Amino acid sequence: MKKAEWNGVVLAESDQTIVIEGNHYFPPTAIKQEYFKESETHTTCAWKGEASYYHVEVNGEVNQDAAWYYPKVSELAKSIEGYVAFWKGVKVTG
Repeated sequence: MKKAEWNGVVLAESDQTIVIEGNHYFPPTAIKQEYFKESETHTTCAWKGEASYYHVEVNGEVNQDAAWYYPKVSELAKSIEGYVAFWKGVKVTG
């Protein structure tokens, strides 16, 4: 079971993550939505498409753009559409 944790709290937990480019992508149903706030940030990956970001907020502390997902992906990345990955100090263990 993979877990994504930050600031002492489990943000997501799943045994069905997909690993791409060293990042674990969690199914959207695996994230604890109460810790995620939509960000205005967007980036583009040449083969996956446009990424959207979440700020992660735990116990009053905010980790800006610490999670990302692809709401609509290219055909090459269909397996991770809507799945959420982490960085910026969010630890994925398990």
